[in-house]
Formats: sequence, structure tokens, C-alpha cells
Amino acid sequence: MTDLVVHPGLVLIVGALLLPGLRGALRSAAVVALPLVVLALVWQVPDGPAWQARFLDHTITPLQGDKLSRLFATIFALMAAGGGLFALGQKSRLEVPAAFVYAGSAIGVTLAGDLITLFVFWELMAVGSTLVLWSQGQDKAYRAARRYLMIHLLGGVVLFAGITGHIVQTGSVAFTLLSSGGTPDSLALWLILIGFLVNAGAPPLSAWLPDAYPEASWSGTVFLSAFTTKTAVYVLIRGFPGTELLVGVGLFMVFYGIVYALLENDMRRILAYSIVNQVGFMIAGIGIGTEMALNGAAAHAFTHIIYKALLLMSAGSVLLMTDRRKCSELGGLFHTMPLTTACGTIGALAISSFPLTSGFVSKSMVSQAAADGHLLTVWLLLTAASAGVFLHAGIKFPWFVFFQKDAGLRPAEPPASMRWAMLCFAFLCIALGVWAEPLYALLPYAVKYEPYTWAHVLAQLQLLLFSGLAFFVMLPYLKRTLTITLDADWLWRRLLPAAWHGLSGVVGGLWQGLVRAAVAALTQGWAAVGRHAGADTRLARTWSIRAMAMSALVVLLGYLALYYA
Repeated sequence: MTDLVVHPGLVLIVGALLLPGLRGALRSAAVVALPLVVLALVWQVPDGPAWQARFLDHTITPLQGDKLSRLFATIFALMAAGGGLFALGQKSRLEVPAAFVYAGSAIGVTLAGDLITLFVFWELMAVGSTLVLWSQGQDKAYRAARRYLMIHLLGGVVLFAGITGHIVQTGSVAFTLLSSGGTPDSLALWLILIGFLVNAGAPPLSAWLPDAYPEASWSGTVFLSAFTTKTAVYVLIRGFPGTELLVGVGLFMVFYGIVYALLENDMRRILAYSIVNQVGFMIAGIGIGTEMALNGAAAHAFTHIIYKALLLMSAGSVLLMTDRRKCSELGGLFHTMPLTTACGTIGALAISSFPLTSGFVSKSMVSQAAADGHLLTVWLLLTAASAGVFLHAGIKFPWFVFFQKDAGLRPAEPPASMRWAMLCFAFLCIALGVWAEPLYALLPYAVKYEPYTWAHVLAQLQLLLFSGLAFFVMLPYLKRTLTITLDADWLWRRLLPAAWHGLSGVVGGLWQGLVRAAVAALTQGWAAVGRHAGADTRLARTWSIRAMAMSALVVLLGYLALYYA
């Protein structure tokens, strides 16, 4: 191990543990400065192994760098800084330290050179993100945090089993290319892939994301949107590029997110479903597996973190200033929240891949990769999905929250730190859209792609124009009402608990019946012992043995009945 390179993720985690001891301006300065110091440290990590050690007869590499890991670590550090600035006014003393542990662990995953280190940081991410959700401090958040942790611990167990099996089979702990093309060729690799996909929000467990994220605080959802799913995108790019299954998984996520976002009334659940939709684009690109597609997936993860954070910052500002989250209760906010409206609209345009925004220069690379690979069906579906994104996030969110029929609300703009955070991320959305070369220079492969051709710009504008026209034509059908949308989370939120309680009642009844029968048999047995005691010693001894056996059975059944009650 060399002592010349500091681990950026560990710096952020240790700094997070020290934050609760700071107060006032010193704490505010540390919240913003610490991630920026970590960003500088990310760029000090050289290509190749920087730290190595022996663990259980294996050489582990807790710190190593290359272009892909540096790209993701950079955006994670930027996100921690922007999220910290946005959350300066957060009253919870737990949320920001937990978020920094979360972000530091995500950086640790991106810089891990072995599967053991990856798994440690992976599980630490689950702890940090659960605490971010838990810190909201309300009953709904506690319940959502328990469900969230249940899903991620399940994914962690599957991932651990896969990593263990892979090490036993190959003798290697290195985190390099695990499977390329086709499908994984061993059960261990399948388990690793499933563990990664759980964190990506892939089916059939996609609903954990919209179930949990909207229950965090006005600032906590901003942090939650950035790290878990994009870390999963990183490990899939690293370990499973070109895996054909991922194309189908990604396309399912794309349309799943669109459909549920269109049905949703809660503004933050709209944006949560949109995360699943956008990650679907990235996973489809990973499944295509060409250099263009992988560059597109990585670039889209980078830009998505920025514009999704901006959208959730605008939604969080509305929630803080109005204490309302339903689209049916909002509208007309542009009158008194013009800056929040403008920033939310920029985020909406960026997620819709509007020209001169960051989404235009990243998402289009995935579609172009499908066209280059002569994957006509995939290209058509991704193009249709782009129109759907504009419908639910590009128009629906800003229209119903800021512009629809005036709800009579006149909230002020949020505090200055929140406004500055939104302005910084809005600037990045436009700057990367106008000048994409700095982003392209960070990508893992050489970029041979020009987004601003007349054909591409006109095609995208036509697509957005007709999507917008369709929205306003169908506006009467899209009017928000006080409805509840059922998703797969109903299984673990309602059905499984109900089944468990029902089963517990049945089992409890059976135990009670058995106990009553055993007590009755025991009573008869000891009565028989009394009747035969003086007349037949052998018979009395037999009944005594039977009675003692029934006594032991009664005690056992009683204990079990109490244990499972």
C-alpha cells in the first residue's frame, strides 16, 4: 500500500462522522467544502492500483483508478457538494452526515478494484441511504425505510452469494469484466448480476424506488436520487457490458417508468418513476455493449444525476414552502416562485433531451448506438420512449406544479442556499448542452459523435413538438385526481403482511387445538393412572409413562404457542 494517495471515499465518510460536532457557519462551510476536497482527491488517484493489501490469502485493491471510475466518482462528489448546499437549512442533524456516508460509499464502489471491497462499500451505501430516509422523522418514512432496507439487504445477500461463488470457482477477487455478450455462464455470475440489478431498480423489484424516495425529506430525496441506481449502472458497465438480457430489462424499465409516471399524482413520485425510466435507457445501452453505447450510458448517468437533482430540488422547494406534494393541490406557483419555476423547467427540458441541454448530448448516444448496430426495434422503442419522457417529466411535472389552474397558493422562494444550489445545477444543464466536449473527454472510450447535426436537431424538435401537442390534446384525460396507483410494492406493503398475519392466526389456532387435545389426553391419562394404581401395577406404570410423555408434549406445545404468538 502506498501512503501517497488518499482514498476520496474514506475522506468523505470520516468527514461525515465529524460533521455532527460542528455548529453554525463552520458546519455550513464544511458541508460544502468537504465534497469539493474529495473531488480534488478523486483527480489525484492514478490509473491502475493505488492501494493493495492481503486479505484471506487474496490480494485486494481498495483503491484504483481509470477513466470510467473517475467519471462516476467526479459526478458523485459534485452531487454531494450540490446536495449539501441545498440541505444547509435542513434541521435534521442526521441527514447530511448520513448522505455523505452514502456518497462516500458510492465513491468507494467506483474506485474498488476487487469484489470484496466493492461489497463492503455496497452494503455501507445501503446503511447510509436508509439513514437518509429514516432521518425524515415521520411514521411513513420509518415504514418506507424498513421496506427499503429489506429489499437492499436481500440484494446484498444475493450479491454476497454470487461473489463468494465466483471467488471459489475462479480463485480471483478482481473486479474486472465478468461477462461480455450473451448471458452469464455460471450461477455465481447470475447472482452477481441480479444483485446489481436490484440496486438499479430493475423488474420485478422496481417499485422499491418510488415507494421509498418520495418519503424522504425535501432535501433527502435529492441525495437518494443520485447514488444507488447510478452506482449500479457503473458496476454493470464494468462487469456486464454487452449482456443481451440487459437490452430487454432496460426497455421494460423505460416504459414501466413512463406509464406509472403518467398515472401518478404525487410530484415526487412522478420524478421517482422517471428515475427508473432514465436508468432503463442506460441499462439498454449497456446491453447493446458497443463503445458508443457504453459511452452513452456513462454520459447519460452523469447528466441524469445533474438534471434529476435539479428537478427534485425544485420539487423539494415547493414541498418546503407549501407543505403540499399532490399535483391536484398545486398550480400557479410561477407567480411567486419564478426562480424555482425557471430551474424546474430547465431540468424538465434537460430530461426531455431538448437541444442545448445536457440530456440532448448524452441520451442521443444510446439511440445512435442502436441505429449503428442495426437494432431497428430497439431504436424505435427508444425514440418512442423519448416522446414519453417529454410527456411525463418534460411537460406534466412543470405544468401541473407551476403553470396549471391557479390553486391560490402564494409561497415565497426558498432560502438562499437552496436557490444557489438550483442555479448551479441549472447552469450545468445548459453548459454541458452547449459545450459537450469536457464531458466527452471524461468518457471511457474515444468519442466519435456529433450531436448537433441538422438532421438530429430537427428530428428531436419534431418529436418534442408532437409530444407536446399530444399532451395538450389529451389534457382533459391527464387531469390529476386523488387516486392511488397500485404497483408491485403492494405485494410487500399489503399482501405479504396480511398473509403473514393470516398465517400466524391459522398456525396459532392449530397450536391451541393441539395444546387443548394434549391437555385432554393428559387429564385422561393421569385419571387412568389413579384408577389402575391399586389394581394393576404394570398397567398403572404404562399409563404413567403415557401421562409423562403427554405432559412433556403439553409443555413443548405451550412454549411453541407462546413463541409464535
